[in-house]
Amino acid sequence: MRTILTIGLSITLALCIITPASAQQQTQAAPAASTAKIKWVDFEEAAALNAKKPKKIFLDMYTDWCGWCKKMDQSTFINPVIVNYMNQHFYAVKFNAERKDTVTYKGKDYVNPNPTGQRASHQLAQVVLNGRMSYPSFAFMDEQMNMITVVPGYRKAPEFEAILNFIGSDAYKTKKWEEFNTSFQRTAVE
Repeated sequence: MRTILTIGLSITLALCIITPASAQQQTQAAPAASTAKIKWVDFEEAAALNAKKPKKIFLDMYTDWCGWCKKMDQSTFINPVIVNYMNQHFYAVKFNAERKDTVTYKGKDYVNPNPTGQRASHQLAQVVLNGRMSYPSFAFMDEQMNMITVVPGYRKAPEFEAILNFIGSDAYKTKKWEEFNTSFQRTAVE
């Protein structure tokens, strides 16, 4: 009995010594997670950057209380495929649709008419979203800061990749979304 207990204890001890070493080797062999992030700028900075080097502008219209907005930040907006494409083809703007300050767009000042009110929408958010105050919503502007389209609602990375490419590649000028979407080869995974 004592021999069996000694053998069992020896095997357990050996496993405790070997397992951490092999786990460490597996951890070291695993590829490092991407640390790249979307280069978010504010609306005014995007306009200034666009004046120097024209690019399309992406507006993430969000609110602080929006759960689906936070989910986009935690999943879709950290996907390496999305990060890379966004940084390459757009000036990315996080626009709090309930912000309290004044924003100038195309020579006109926009404000939040009720800055102390709960869930009061900023005038520019109202204009951009065409009065459809749904969050998250994603607005796309061309290089002259003219509206292209607004896409409402949470999107997983593979679907969002297709949307970004449809706008970023100018396919929206020559193809219908349905045609583009069915032929687009996605590389982003959830």
